[in-house]
Amino acid sequence: MKSTRKPPLIVVAGVFLRGDEVLACRRSQNKSAAGLWEFPGGKVELGEAPEAALVRELLEELKIRVRVLELIDRSVTRLDDITIDLSCYLVDASGIAPIDSTDHDLLRWVRRADLAALDWAGPDLPAVEALMSRCP
Repeated sequence: MKSTRKPPLIVVAGVFLRGDEVLACRRSQNKSAAGLWEFPGGKVELGEAPEAALVRELLEELKIRVRVLELIDRSVTRLDDITIDLSCYLVDASGIAPIDSTDHDLLRWVRRADLAALDWAGPDLPAVEALMSRCP
């Protein structure tokens, strides 16, 4: 019997740090997971390296060029009929802060200790926990 389970959706996200603050992005009302908070990023295309996908996605979404640094978390989350394999990387934008997004209606800098106060999308929660565990 053949499995009807879809392969996981491979997704990458960028974590911007500014001192002890992290950039959180709220999904726009016209997007899936509307109103939930996440780290910006998107889908990895077939044959694309995750780091290259993240650079491309952040340029498209935030109009900002980044350098991908370390992997913060990679987790697989099942949501209804889809499995999301999300890798969250620390990124550097050479001191330039994103101010607008094509997928989000609000960008907010949040202290790491306060990240849990936001209503995060499920796939981003392991990265949120990893960031909070790094709090001084």
